[in-house]
Amino acid sequence: MKNALLLCFALAGLSSATAQETPDAKNHARARAAVEDLQRISAPNGIQESYKTRIGGIDQWLNVRGQDRGNPIILFVHGGPAAPVTPTMWQFQRPIEEYFTVVNWDQRGAGKTYGETDPDAVAPTIRIARYVDDAIEVAEHIRKRYGKRKLVLMGHSWGTIVGMGAALKRPDLFHAYVGIGQVISTRENERISYEYALAQAKLHKNEEAMKELQSIAPYPGDQPITRERIVVARKWPQHYGGLSAYRSTSTYYFAGPLLSPDYDAAQVKAIDQGSLLTLGRLLPEFVQVDYSQVKTFPIPVVMFLGRHDYTTPTQPTVDWLAQVKAPSKQAVWFEHSAHMVPWEEPGKTLVSLLNYVRPLAREAQK
Repeated sequence: MKNALLLCFALAGLSSATAQETPDAKNHARARAAVEDLQRISAPNGIQESYKTRIGGIDQWLNVRGQDRGNPIILFVHGGPAAPVTPTMWQFQRPIEEYFTVVNWDQRGAGKTYGETDPDAVAPTIRIARYVDDAIEVAEHIRKRYGKRKLVLMGHSWGTIVGMGAALKRPDLFHAYVGIGQVISTRENERISYEYALAQAKLHKNEEAMKELQSIAPYPGDQPITRERIVVARKWPQHYGGLSAYRSTSTYYFAGPLLSPDYDAAQVKAIDQGSLLTLGRLLPEFVQVDYSQVKTFPIPVVMFLGRHDYTTPTQPTVDWLAQVKAPSKQAVWFEHSAHMVPWEEPGKTLVSLLNYVRPLAREAQK
């Protein structure tokens, strides 16, 4: 199971065994209730809704939270694929909700949406173009439901592939685009990530890592990026802090859904099931993703860059941002983050949204 999850950008899966590791069920329930109470929106003009709606021909789940309905709305497109933000948003999102209404969307085959439709019926629709169209439908639904002309579109990891596709196809829906752990070129990302892992393995004289990495060399080279090769290539960069900076593991994230008041045990288990449904089907398309030839971008773009990110390395994004023409563009560096920027530096995430993103929403409303 863990090898399959190594393919995920955000690595948000939990094994079903982990989901059941609750030796004291009563205390576990009390802990979840405490998180729920902390998360409760009590402001009279606030929004706190979780519901499913018809998107792309199937029921998909949305979670909408904010202290003031008058604030700009962020549509957050999660990573993975099938790595929903909803079950770990309690770790970082609450302060953001004072200045934005945040919509977290469980994509097809992911999280709570996974359980709404027979996976065999969803499987043939697991294509990048379908996810892009879903994102556009979600944006249109949110605009209508909450009376907004435009939204801020924010993507993380895999979600940046979907988000950039939606922004390019329907720029009229969005004030701005925010990329976190941005994917510009999958093959270039894989090359940089592999070289980093090999250098770290040599530096630390890690014979096991060097042997495994050399077994797929040259990587990616001219060979196909198969499931087996990418699993090896992802394992060691993440071990050396390329997923969470300065950490070889990310327990805070993997175990986070166990305390989520928004997910029950079956829905936590479905995170893994969604990964297994989507990963193999999307891999052939995913490895061909290349936005480097996009020379003009129709809306303001802000990139949040983790200095230590070797899950989706930053250099291709830096290079792209330097040459692209857009109404405005901004790179924001997170010096103590790798791939999991909002979780790793939640304070700077909030400040950066206030400094660089909220003014774009206000300007567009004039």
